[in-house]
Amino acid sequence: MTAYYNEFDPFAAAWLRELIKDGLIADGIVDERSISDVQPKDLEGFTQCHFFAGIGGWSAAARLAGWDDERPMWTGSPPCQPFSTAGNRKGQDDERHLWPVFFDLIRECAPPVVFGEQVAAAIRTGWFDDLQNDMEAEGYASAMAVLPACSVGAPHKRDRLFYVAERVADAHGSRQREQREFRRSSYKAEDEDREVNRVVEADTLSNFWAGSEYIYCRDGKERQIPTEPALFPLAHGLPNRVGTLRGAGNAIVPQVAAEIIKAYMG
Repeated sequence: MTAYYNEFDPFAAAWLRELIKDGLIADGIVDERSISDVQPKDLEGFTQCHFFAGIGGWSAAARLAGWDDERPMWTGSPPCQPFSTAGNRKGQDDERHLWPVFFDLIRECAPPVVFGEQVAAAIRTGWFDDLQNDMEAEGYASAMAVLPACSVGAPHKRDRLFYVAERVADAHGSRQREQREFRRSSYKAEDEDREVNRVVEADTLSNFWAGSEYIYCRDGKERQIPTEPALFPLAHGLPNRVGTLRGAGNAIVPQVAAEIIKAYMG
């Protein structure tokens, strides 16, 4: 097992285990404790660590981008409720603001690269400024981009702030060698083969949303969410409706996250 998934919600955690069992995301273990209870020693031996793991969107995105399961990465998309326009907007004063807790683990374990996501509205509260200041103090360079789901052909907007942070020491030498090796092993196809792959990928992406449905949400808006096959398998025997809505509503769009990962890979 190479991956550690931390997910507090029992339904999402059960969902993760089903995805792992079916080989749809990296093999690993699911820890249902609060991130506040996780200690650095608990993460020893894992190549990838996914916090606020939801239904495994970042692991799925890594595979879409061609990032091997054995290649180190951390991901974390802290709760959006403190910053969402649909919430109370308490920002950093909200008890669900868990970036500082996540950052404590980053500081202790020093992973080579961290990917994550937050609602775009968090920019106005200085959320990314805080992240960048914290990470820079620990020797990381970080960057962010706001991308909507429709940028990859999804039938909804869903603006999200995506970030990546890399240890500066890893940005020189070792990462450059790793990237050269990765490129040699990953881009052996001829130009015409790559063109065929791009056409197939575009067709697959458009078909991905064909099974989506509109769901009425508490903020009075309707959102189109894929229900088959993207959000399955679900945990056997669990009631689906509420858990499915919560899992899908909190999930990232893996296709967008994959573009962030591919841009980092160069």
